[in-house]
Amino acid sequence: MDNLLGEFMGTLVLIVFGCGVNANMALKKTCGNGGGWICTTTGWAFAVLLGVYTSVALGAPQGDLNPSVTLAKTLAGIYTLQQCIATSLVQIAGGVAGGIIVWLAYLPHWAETEDGPTKRGVFCTAPAVRNIPANFIAEAIATFFLMFVIWMIFAKPNGPLPAGFGPYLVAMLIWALGLSLGGPTGYAMNAARDLGPRIAHLLVPIPNKADSDWGYAWVPVVAPLCGGMLAYFVAHIFGIV
Repeated sequence: MDNLLGEFMGTLVLIVFGCGVNANMALKKTCGNGGGWICTTTGWAFAVLLGVYTSVALGAPQGDLNPSVTLAKTLAGIYTLQQCIATSLVQIAGGVAGGIIVWLAYLPHWAETEDGPTKRGVFCTAPAVRNIPANFIAEAIATFFLMFVIWMIFAKPNGPLPAGFGPYLVAMLIWALGLSLGGPTGYAMNAARDLGPRIAHLLVPIPNKADSDWGYAWVPVVAPLCGGMLAYFVAHIFGIV
């Protein structure tokens, strides 16, 4: 039960800080409007760091915050299938709750921002060039390197990490992924990060709201799961897991 609470609250924190930086960059009349991609990728790196610390503090020793990570660890025998499903569901629920909190935090700014897709982009990802096969590949590649490098960071040949240091390295990985591979699709890499806030976007009242783009929504869910599984198999071939 503590694991589920930790994953829920950790994902909530991830989304509050992550989608929060999206809102600050995108919405009109915010202090951070137009800050740019460096601010966005840095904010998401901090969001992962703070989310993992919250998750672990509240009883989730893995601090996944991401069904793709949880699925890869299930293949490695860390979770049972039932634990994987339960953990993934509470991660998505945390994403919904975090998205609603961001909506509340920026309440006056939704009416000030005219463009519906811009407001939707606070909550969920969209491709820079809409080409579903290419978008799927980009998300799968980004998530592959997310999970593969996580395995490498914590691999035994690298030696034991000091307590509490691992989340810093994972946050740097998230920062690097955003800078290097985030351009094509906004680097969701995480069903809880994308689907949870997308559901929040559907639920909350936003003036001149665009649709939640459910035709694309499956890509940042399925492609990251595929990328995470592939990362496990490659790391297993190399004898890391």
